Amino acid sequence: MFPPQSEVLPLKPIPGSYGLPLFGAIKDRLDYFYNQGKDEFFSTRAKKYQSTVFRTNMPPGPFIAQNPKVIAVLDAISFPVLFDTSKIEKFDVLDGTYLPSLSFTGGHRVCAYLDPSEPNHTSLKSFFMSFLASKHNDFIPLFRTCLSEMFVDIEDEMGSKKTAGFNDPSDAMSFNFVFRLFCGKDPSKTKLGSEGPAAVDKWLGLQLAPLATLGFPKFLKHFEDLLIHTFPIPFFPVKSDYKKLYDAFYASSGSVLDKAESVGIDRDEACHNLVFIAGFNAYGGMKAWFPTLIKWVGQAGEKLHSQLANEIRTVVKEEGGVSFQALEKMTLTKSVVYEALRIEPGVPFQYGKAKEDIVINSHDAAYEIKKGEMIFGYQPFATKDPKIFDHAEEFVGDRFVGEGENLLKYVYWSNGRETEDPTVGNKQCPGKDLVVLLSRLLLVDLFLRYDTFTVETAVLPFGSSVTLTSLIKATST
Repeated sequence: MFPPQSEVLPLKPIPGSYGLPLFGAIKDRLDYFYNQGKDEFFSTRAKKYQSTVFRTNMPPGPFIAQNPKVIAVLDAISFPVLFDTSKIEKFDVLDGTYLPSLSFTGGHRVCAYLDPSEPNHTSLKSFFMSFLASKHNDFIPLFRTCLSEMFVDIEDEMGSKKTAGFNDPSDAMSFNFVFRLFCGKDPSKTKLGSEGPAAVDKWLGLQLAPLATLGFPKFLKHFEDLLIHTFPIPFFPVKSDYKKLYDAFYASSGSVLDKAESVGIDRDEACHNLVFIAGFNAYGGMKAWFPTLIKWVGQAGEKLHSQLANEIRTVVKEEGGVSFQALEKMTLTKSVVYEALRIEPGVPFQYGKAKEDIVINSHDAAYEIKKGEMIFGYQPFATKDPKIFDHAEEFVGDRFVGEGENLLKYVYWSNGRETEDPTVGNKQCPGKDLVVLLSRLLLVDLFLRYDTFTVETAVLPFGSSVTLTSLIKATST
């Protein structure tokens, strides 16, 4: 289906253009956000250059990013170069070609901004990986408790309005789970009260605004572009919100911070990293991801719902409950989660700078990248590569069942292959396995309670808005 890795491919110059200084980057930004949109921006250029590797500018560009020039990699073969930390530097590239003010993180370059070669990366990532391992036995009961509270809220809204929004209850559930996991207490019992999700949303929003649109009418596109894409966004509008978050985590996570200090991490730095991994990585990821999962499963229809319900209820009955062992036996449920992660990964972008002159391969050519050049990967194209996946644009729930598991090495959502594991020496998400586990649990509890459901969806700046339009309670368990 694609060239063997040993095949010598022709070395070609990288096609594409950055355009005129300043104006080329602004034109590409307007195309990306307004004139074409993300997918068309990349597809038209790939078609024009007859290549899945090409040069372009990436937003936000002037005057937020000093250098918007990138080499885009859009296929499943070239994309994984971004995981190879022997060739790629990951210094301050979390958000791409720009770095938000460090005021958003208490003046610290948190772990997500660090390259694995930096000593702090090793100490911080190993600490959080160790923390997650210590909480292993809490994952299932704690998350199921939070899910139960969410479904009660959804049913109450369905009862009064006949429909229910999924996003707000999901956000509240996600923040509740994350805070209780890291801090051991209900956030409503702290000074945050019920304001945690809103505070994080504002803090996240200002950091990520240069990568998004606000949905203004088209005639206001230049106003919006000037407002959020042209000049660095200051921290002060969310200063008080961030202080509330920091203070709540600092006051409630004493044992975690004590442990961080015992391994040589400054307490203040540890807490700012804790807020980031809990708020940006964990809650922020769940905020975008859980509605996306429900959207794809909802749109898949009643046949898949029936198959999932049958598998989940059968295994739970056989195993005597929901356990790690039971979840591993749910092959269709696992596949559905992987398929949703494939078709719409929660983080669509990956960046990295070449540490040295390197050669990368696509399906049909090789390209030389010079030291210091920025490489950009648009993951939704790489994980919907038609030369790897049959019916790549379709949601196929059982794609990864049986022999289909061999394709998991082309699922890249975690900043690494699904078949690989996070280490202190790479930038793969330390919560990779936890995200998959929680996604399965969401489907398990959903189909233990309900037979089927329908959804209406809309596009948000990051992710999707999902409204449940029907929710049929389980007729059998």
